[in-house]
This record gives sequence, structure tokens and C-alpha cells, in this order.
Amino acid sequence: MKKNLFKILAVAILGISVMSCSNPSKMAKNAQLVTVENNPKILEVVADEITATYTMNFPDKYFHARAILEVVPVLVYQGGEVAAPVQKLQGEKVTDNYQSIFTMGGKVSNTVKFAYKPGMEKSHLELRVAVWNKEKRYDFPAPYKLADGANTTYKLVHAEGETAITSNNYKKILTEKKETQILYTINSHAVRPKELTKAEIKEFEQFLADIEKDERRTVKSTDIVAYASPDGPTTLNSKLSDKRGETAKSAFDKITKNVPVGAPVNVSTIAEDWDGFQELVAASTIQDKELILRVLSMYSDPMVREREIKNMSKVFKTLADKILPELRRARVIANIDYTNYSDEELKELAKTNVEIMDLEALLYTAALVKDYDTKAMLYKKAGDKFNCDRGYNNLAAVALSAGKLADAKVAHAKVTNKTSAYYYNNAGVIALREKDYKTATDMFNKSSLKEAKTNLAIIDILNGKYTDAVAKLAGTKNENEGLAYILTNQLEKASAAITCKCPHSNYFRAIIAARQGKMTDVAKYLEIVYKDEALKARSQNDIEFAKFRE
Repeated sequence: MKKNLFKILAVAILGISVMSCSNPSKMAKNAQLVTVENNPKILEVVADEITATYTMNFPDKYFHARAILEVVPVLVYQGGEVAAPVQKLQGEKVTDNYQSIFTMGGKVSNTVKFAYKPGMEKSHLELRVAVWNKEKRYDFPAPYKLADGANTTYKLVHAEGETAITSNNYKKILTEKKETQILYTINSHAVRPKELTKAEIKEFEQFLADIEKDERRTVKSTDIVAYASPDGPTTLNSKLSDKRGETAKSAFDKITKNVPVGAPVNVSTIAEDWDGFQELVAASTIQDKELILRVLSMYSDPMVREREIKNMSKVFKTLADKILPELRRARVIANIDYTNYSDEELKELAKTNVEIMDLEALLYTAALVKDYDTKAMLYKKAGDKFNCDRGYNNLAAVALSAGKLADAKVAHAKVTNKTSAYYYNNAGVIALREKDYKTATDMFNKSSLKEAKTNLAIIDILNGKYTDAVAKLAGTKNENEGLAYILTNQLEKASAAITCKCPHSNYFRAIIAARQGKMTDVAKYLEIVYKDEALKARSQNDIEFAKFRE
């Protein structure tokens, strides 16, 4: 009796097994028994690529031992569809070289990638499955839908790149000096009458008179520096130079009696004019001047210097005749402020008489004016007329800002110093515009400018390196800083970094609000976004606003 019972149970079990596995077509009919998951749930475009990993879970007694399952991942989007490479799975008795699934069931995962195409913003990923048994194919009744997509928020990056403009050295006030001097006889502080009538003094007087009529020039101050020659006792020379300072001031008052200067007069004295002595000796043709200069460099003590020089008796006589008399003096130095061309005058000169403008005026005026044609003309003039790299560099920069890539490349090629930080940065921007990201990265890495660092963050965003981009942009207030925080889901920091009121920035604000579930704010920001037709069209397919549209 027991033997018969065991036979009946064995036949029943075999029958159940045959029912579940005998016909591969039943795998298609029972497709609902297979569960499928995908990571991520919402597809995302990263570096122009969509990556997804799906997992299929087969229950016990589902997979026929002699079946081959053909799985085709397909991304369906507006305008078309694209399939990833077919995945094939085989039953345990199939001798092909596919991954095996046993009748007891199991899991299998697969990662697929799709190159991004426009239209994939509104898409979904599905698995189309068929089972094969020998030559017979059984299609599953419906595809498995895995995920919706695709998020393209990173493509909102401002990818034009930030150009670098070199500085100019234009001065609104220029300083000038006009100098004359009064000579004294040895050990005397008296100003001889002929000193005040010599041509040099008369020329100085005329200069001051002309200043009175010159609207651009003003005497800011006058320095009177009185000296004694470096011979004789230091105590005597100190008193002598003080007296010469007093008499030189009185002489200056006489000189300017008819042309009042109206500016401070500063009197100072130097007891022994060793600097002047060294300068005159160096410029002279004295036979032993190198020996004298060596003494000056070897000794700093005035008494030692004087002693050593006097020991060279033949040399000292020449010095006493030709050098020392020129050091018994008072220098009168007028310090002049010259008021340079005003901004309005420079703008007018750019229109009417650009040829009289010097290099710094050209560079400064180009930075002042707004219209591209004038800027380009001024920078080109600076480059061509003065062979100036700054002119060519800035011409390339403004051409890039105006979207004139070809003109920018012509100007940039004329820069002679091809290792400057400005050259590298703008070379990187040119490569960035041409989507040559490797060259752009190389150029930006060679530049020390802050613009190059923020430009590298653009490439980080395009390559999906969002954390690296945040590190480069944090605190810069760059237009991409807020986006970098959004891409790393640091929404509070993103809100703080976005300051512009333009539609582009309000698009960012709408994304932040959508991720925070603040649908009223989404509507408020999108109302501003809709003023830009391109952004409006984008928002209507943007998966960031899927819940808002629902």
C-alpha cells in the first residue's frame, strides 16, 4: 500500500513539473510573474549619456530549461526610439554561451547606456521580451515599463565660458616735475644775483607762468632741497645746508612774486650730498672714477670716505675743480598734476581723433564704451599701432563675448606671448566654444586666473563631475554656481547662490521649488520663465515639473 502511495505522489509531482516547464510559450503567457526593477526610477542624462541598471526576478519553476529569453531594452522618446544591445538568457539545459537561469528561479541585472538625443527629455525605458524554443518565438504580451525620463537639468549650464580682459594703466591724474637749481660758492649760503637771472631760472619762471594758463596742469607742491658738498667738517656742512635752505626759499619767493604758485613749499636739507657726488662721478670722464666709486661702496662713514678720497691727491684736485662746485646747491622742484582726458573726452576722441590717443588711453576707452564695433576698433588699434598683446587679447575676448568666434581666433593668433594666463584662458574659451573639451581643459589648467577656474567647472558639469564643480564655484556668485548646487541636491545653497532676476535664474528657482514640493512657487517662477519662448518650451517637457503638470 505504501509503495502505491509513493508512486501516486511521484507521478503528481512530475505532472506539476511538466505543467510548469513543458512549454516555453507559457513563459510568455505568465509574463506577469516576472518582476522588474530599475535604477534610477527617473532617468537622467549625464555627460550626454543615459545610464540605467535593470533587474529581472524570475520565480521558481518559471524558466524553462530549454528556453532562451531575448530581452531588448528600448528607450522610447519624442521622435523615435533606440534599442540597447540585446540581452539573452538561457535555461539550464541550453548549451549556448548566454547567462543561465535555473528552473528554481533567480535574479539577473544588466546595465545599459544610451547616447542622448534631443527629444529624450520626454521618454521612458521599457524591456521588450520574447522567448525562443528552437525555431519558435513567443513574444511577451506587453513590454515592461521601467522608468520615465530623462532629466537634462545639467544642460542648463552656461557653457560659453568667461573671457579674461587684461587691465590698463590709464591715469586720470599724471604727475610731472620741473626742476631748476641755485648754485653757491664754497662755504657760502648767499644767493648771488646772477643765479636768479640765468637762463635756467628764467625758463623755470616761464614754465610756472604757462602753468597758470594751462587748464590741465596745476602745481601741487614745490620741494626745495638744499645741500652742502661732501668736503669739510660734517657739523659745518649741516649748518651750511640749513642756511642755504633758508636763502633758497627767499629766492623762490622772488622768482614767483609775479606768478604766485599757491601751493605748499617744502624745504629740506642734506648736510653732505654723497648721492649727488656718486652720480656726478659715475657720469664723468675722470680717469680714476672706478677707484672713487669703489671707495664709496666700501665705506659708509662720511669722514672715512672724505679721508680716503683726499688721500688720492691728484684725483681730489680734479674733484674739487669739476664735481664739488656742482654739489653746493639748492634744488627747486615743482611737482605738477596733469589732469588727463576725462571719460567723455576719450569717448569723443575715439570718434574724431583716435590717432592722438596713446596705448593706455586706447585700452581704457575700449573698456568704457558699450558697443562692440567701437571696442573692437580701439583694441585693434592698440594691438596694431603699439604691437600690444593686451590689445589683441582683449580684442579676442570681446569678439568671443559678441559671439564672433572666427574674429576672436584671428585676434588671439596675433598674441605673441603664448604662455600668459590671459592667453591660456581665452584659448580655453575658444576650444570650449568649439566643443574641444580636452584642449579647453588643458588651457584652463595652465591659467592662474579665477576665470579659468570657473571655466573648468563648466567642463566638470558637462562631464557629470558635479561635486568637483561645486568646489570650484562655491562663493563665486558665478552664473553656474546655483546649478552646481542643484545638481548635487544642495537646494538651500542653490537658492542663496542664485541672485539674477532673469528667466534663466527663475527656471532654476522653479526646479528648486518643484524638488521641495512647493507647487505654488513653481507656478510663480514659471510665469517669469514663460517670457522666454525657448525656456517655456523646455519646461513643458521637463521631468523636473512632472508633478507640477499633474
